[in-house]
Amino acid sequence: MYRRITLLSLTFVVAITNAQSVKILTSGTKSSLRGLSVVSEKIIWASGSNGKIAKSLDAGNTWEWFTVPGFEKTEFRDIEAFDENEAIIMAIDSPAIILKTLNGGKNWRQVYRNDTKGMFLDAMYFSNTENGIVIGDPIKSEFFIAKTKDEGETWQEENYYRRPLADSGEACFASSGTNICVLQNKEIVFVSGGLSSHFYKNNVAFKIPILQGKESTGANSIASKNNKFMIIVGGDFTTKDETVKNCIITKDAGNNWYIPTNPPTGYRSCIEYITAKKWITCGLNGVDITYNDGNDFNNISKESFHTCKRAKKGNAVYLVGNNGKIGVLLL
Repeated sequence: MYRRITLLSLTFVVAITNAQSVKILTSGTKSSLRGLSVVSEKIIWASGSNGKIAKSLDAGNTWEWFTVPGFEKTEFRDIEAFDENEAIIMAIDSPAIILKTLNGGKNWRQVYRNDTKGMFLDAMYFSNTENGIVIGDPIKSEFFIAKTKDEGETWQEENYYRRPLADSGEACFASSGTNICVLQNKEIVFVSGGLSSHFYKNNVAFKIPILQGKESTGANSIASKNNKFMIIVGGDFTTKDETVKNCIITKDAGNNWYIPTNPPTGYRSCIEYITAKKWITCGLNGVDITYNDGNDFNNISKESFHTCKRAKKGNAVYLVGNNGKIGVLLL
């Protein structure tokens, strides 16, 4: 009887895994999309290279594309949208600029600019409509941090002496806009990569057992289930199929980390919590799903994506990648 129940359980798990797939909604636009904000089941915004912004109001059936005037060669690596009209986009460098629209992308105005030599913004996170944070690569060995409390209208840079100190060769990856987040208890956490890779909580650095030691290695993305349970993914983006130390999990707010039994099937640039024990992660060689809080990841697609996000209102999951590719997770 025990053997029979086990076999039936395995068959059920396999059936669920095979039922998951990714449907390509659109592709062919000359833009590498890395910014993604899913407002609801139907409202999706994306941003990328060549000054491109994409928006859908019908669950991805149709898309409206914008090129932000004056930013035709700019990379917008992250985006935060609040509804069909209001959104904020982040230009990474030369100079580092944050723009905002209130009319659905027709017009954009500058709400932040930094011309400091070496400025490079990596990611942006809003814990609610009013409060947001942006993180950038180290300037004079200090990670750059700025915050807003008024829906991105104004930004206040963190005082220099309060910024966390980076090791030599350590930085953040602007690979998916997901290397920083704010937990439910309002603690700020972010991850770094490069020659050294750390987990930072309230500006305190903790060493983590993820692949590191080269400029192309380290942590790329962090997602949280609650104040204690988090998953970090990364690896080496020059060896997209390598699975060694590409994913780590904590159940005690970062005090201890462990490597899953069956990790994602390669380098991963983004991880997102969906619901219950279900998470999704994506990278250059495909998309993986876990149904047991990261212990076992199952590959469901060989399509390359940079970013995956769950709807703020709802459970729909969308993905973006190179060449204007946008996909949706199907049940």
